[in-house]
Amino acid sequence: MSTAYKESADPESQALLPQDRDYAPPEQTQPARRTYRLRHVVLAYAAGILSAVLVEFFLCSRYNVSLFPERNTPVYAGYANPDAGSTEVHHFPPSKPTNVFPSLFPTSVGYAGPTPTGAEAALVATAPSYPLHTGAPHLLGPLALSRNTSSSKSDSHFDIFKHWGNLSPWFSVERGAFGLDSGPEAPETCRVTGLHLLHRHGARYPTEFASYGGPANFSARLHNAAAGWNASGDLEFMNNWTYKLGEEILTPFGRQQLFDLGVSMRMKYGFLLKNFTETNTLPVFRTESQDRMLASALNFAIGFFGYPFEDQYQQSITIEANGYNNTLAPYKTCPNAGDSTKADRAIPYVKQWAGIYLHDALERLRPQLHGYELTIEDVYTLQQMCAYETVAIGYSKFCELFTEDEWKGFNYALDLYFWYDSAFGSPVARVQGIGYVQELVSRLTHTPIPLHNSSTNATLDDNSATFPLGQSLYVDATHEVVVLNVITALNLTTFAADGPLPADHIPEHRAFKSSHLAPFATNIQFQLLSCESHADPQIRVIINDGVVPLTGIRGCPEDKDGKCPVSVFVDAQREIIGQTDWNWACHGNWSVPSGPAWNTTTGDAPAPGSV
Repeated sequence: MSTAYKESADPESQALLPQDRDYAPPEQTQPARRTYRLRHVVLAYAAGILSAVLVEFFLCSRYNVSLFPERNTPVYAGYANPDAGSTEVHHFPPSKPTNVFPSLFPTSVGYAGPTPTGAEAALVATAPSYPLHTGAPHLLGPLALSRNTSSSKSDSHFDIFKHWGNLSPWFSVERGAFGLDSGPEAPETCRVTGLHLLHRHGARYPTEFASYGGPANFSARLHNAAAGWNASGDLEFMNNWTYKLGEEILTPFGRQQLFDLGVSMRMKYGFLLKNFTETNTLPVFRTESQDRMLASALNFAIGFFGYPFEDQYQQSITIEANGYNNTLAPYKTCPNAGDSTKADRAIPYVKQWAGIYLHDALERLRPQLHGYELTIEDVYTLQQMCAYETVAIGYSKFCELFTEDEWKGFNYALDLYFWYDSAFGSPVARVQGIGYVQELVSRLTHTPIPLHNSSTNATLDDNSATFPLGQSLYVDATHEVVVLNVITALNLTTFAADGPLPADHIPEHRAFKSSHLAPFATNIQFQLLSCESHADPQIRVIINDGVVPLTGIRGCPEDKDGKCPVSVFVDAQREIIGQTDWNWACHGNWSVPSGPAWNTTTGDAPAPGSV
């Protein structure tokens, strides 16, 4: 019996002794006898119950553990909290707040004071250099990462936020990351005349569906089994961990990302708005109806135009739903994009690679979770949890569980996923990106789309109000898969140089990195230039501030700044459009074997009769 228990029990035992002052001790010649009253019996009974509870508390568990566990059921020092793994939700705002008085809190009361405006910002045209975006303000990385890093392989410049694939916050890639020692600022002798911006939504909660991993699925399994497992060591925090993530919508950090992106683009390209003043028109920006897409577009607008943004631009909201043509969500009208045998070919590659790079992590973590058998997929999910929790609530203990090499492995696992599902290794990548390319060509040439034979929407694109031509600034919001579809459709082949990507090792100096191309709030600038050194207007493609070589586009020259004549660029894209068969790729009855038995590095479906 513990000392603490004795100290608590002895006084109570003493209290059970008779305390009646009228009690007379018997004569010493007779044996002593004790008398007990009803209250003494009751107190003794209560003390017995309390003793049993205390023994169970200290020797078994402080939670719901039976005194008589079932046979063959292991008993650990402490099972997980019954709430472990459960979903924690904070509903705000309240549905019917009691203190709402709209008439007392107007958004404007007049008396604004002087409001003269100044000249528009033109940083991309006037500044001697270009500001870099570090990517993760307000987020905290793992404090213990250094403990998990081999000193011989440690990289003092390692940034975990840049190793989460598509779950990374967008950041300015290093100068020369795509092969050109050039920056987004206007090249010498050139001035910027226009911008077509395509960007992804901001950081979000996990999506409803996950073909591999999936934080919500894992947390539910943990919660359902909470009465039978406990964690120790590095995983001890999981005994009381709850699932705090929502689903699909933007996180607060995601909202900030798009606000910041809007501010950034206004600072760099605000001078392009003068063209609208001169033509007495307003810009038309596009997004689609999904909650995070609309929220991203509106947060961008608040950053770009300021509050209130009404009467400064027009927001086109296309519908993301089955049956609606939409270049920003082309999979909704491409049936083969919903066929996992064609559109979800990455999973065998991801599983193979996860089994390699997470082998040591599984061996390290499995003994720390008792009563629940961790798998490779579970450990992969813990890495997903790190990224999702960080962009949702600012910090995650899961991030501390892995080494630098394991984070590099995670980053590559997501490269494999998007290479084979959405980019050059997918047979339905180019066809899904071709509709946006058709719209881009239409805008660049100031001519309507001649033939709607893809995901383009004739009702909207043939209307000069909803799809205006001849403007100097366009902004479209979409998903990361569509960004990769467009990169593939444009034939930016420098990113396909290492393909097909292997599943047994990370290629050294690989060109295709999803963290570079498709992070949260990723953005592609199609920058239009007028240069004294070139007779024709020029175009450049800039992805997350990295200039992309256009040598994969037929006729585009090698250029140190990535320039290509607009007319040459357009002719090459028209050729690609003509070679892309929407009906066959999206509706054709074709199939491809899983794994490396069939591959593409162009994002095209197999030609009829070839498979």
